[in-house]
Amino acid sequence: MILKQNGDRFKPGEIDLVIFDLGGTVIKDTGAVPEAFATALHNYGIDISDDSLRRFRGASKREVIRRLVEERSGEAFPDADARSEKIFSEFRTLVAKSFAQGGLAAIPGAEDTFQWLRARGTGVAINSGFDRTITDLALDGLGWKTGIDAAVCGDDVSKGRPAPYLIFRAMEATGATSVRRVVNVGDTVFDLQAGWNAGVRGNVGVLSGAHGREDLEHAPYTHLLASVADLPSLFE
Repeated sequence: MILKQNGDRFKPGEIDLVIFDLGGTVIKDTGAVPEAFATALHNYGIDISDDSLRRFRGASKREVIRRLVEERSGEAFPDADARSEKIFSEFRTLVAKSFAQGGLAAIPGAEDTFQWLRARGTGVAINSGFDRTITDLALDGLGWKTGIDAAVCGDDVSKGRPAPYLIFRAMEATGATSVRRVVNVGDTVFDLQAGWNAGVRGNVGVLSGAHGREDLEHAPYTHLLASVADLPSLFE
């Protein structure tokens, strides 16, 4: 079901590639990732409010940690680079532990949507603010390594969302050459800002993750859906 639409539906053969965010878009947001993020920061003397944490959802985790450490730099944090990497390493360990203990589940209908698109000749790519280790853990855990055409993560680009580089890298990895034949799908404002900055044909927000309808309605979108399970409804 389409909840809101600023753009037209897509005609057969019009879209070469659909790029999906990972956490909250195609895998369930169980709260494990933000909890790991807050815990890792707290263990190094940085406490972050729930509102601030929510605001950073969708961004590169390494970049956010670096920014928070720099904001508190000085006597308390004399070596921002080293401290940032230690916090990020602890965050990654906590997330990996959560995934290994069963804190990983697909959004209902996500895999069916992948198969539906690929059966019609449309490429499927994943992009994520996670690093390669966490991204691969998630894809391996769900058995998706062979069900998608590419996976791009924070390690692969010089700057994370809202910069458009994750989208461009996914296009490069799949051979897509025109942003006007690409659809971007995500659950956060940063996801949609990245799609806007990339100039994609479709910029689809889903209400299955971190940000609700009120947040996404103020972001640049072409369509809003309840979840990725509804994505085929955008195609004529």
